[in-house]
Amino acid sequence: MRTTIPAKQADHQSGAAPPTIEIRPLLASEDAIAFRTLNEEWITRFFTLEQKDIETLGDPQNAILRKGGHIFMVHLNAKPVGCVALIPIGAGVFELSKMAVSPECRGLGIGRSLIEYAIREARILGASSLFLGCSTKLPSAIHLYESVGFRHVDPDSLPPIPYTRANVFMRLALDTE
Repeated sequence: MRTTIPAKQADHQSGAAPPTIEIRPLLASEDAIAFRTLNEEWITRFFTLEQKDIETLGDPQNAILRKGGHIFMVHLNAKPVGCVALIPIGAGVFELSKMAVSPECRGLGIGRSLIEYAIREARILGASSLFLGCSTKLPSAIHLYESVGFRHVDPDSLPPIPYTRANVFMRLALDTE
């Protein structure tokens, strides 16, 4: 499913209409490089790429999609500027992973639109819950996750998260009715 929504405009002084973003599933031929590039940008800015990052970003088709997962891309003026993945873990549980927004597009509401879209899609898929691992080095991301209903949980209550950078663990229970 595709959706087109207006993003929040950072500068209202121009009087121009807010930018419109399109969120749609990853098209392997067109979007795989953008998916990798967007994620490598934020990961290498704050951390080091880990083996699981390299595997997932190098082959999202096998690492996510062929396992029944989904990757959603955000386009602004036909340019990929954001992404997120839903990775099935089992029994209606999905990991929300590989969420990224291009640095020049942060503050436009794209991340919020993207996560809200991913949550809606997870409900459509029949997910009972989402979980994620984050880092205290990313307070804006933590705040965004909290603002859409994710709650902090003990890491032992979640499936294993393979990233050493993760020191914040969150879950969102979904009402699929």
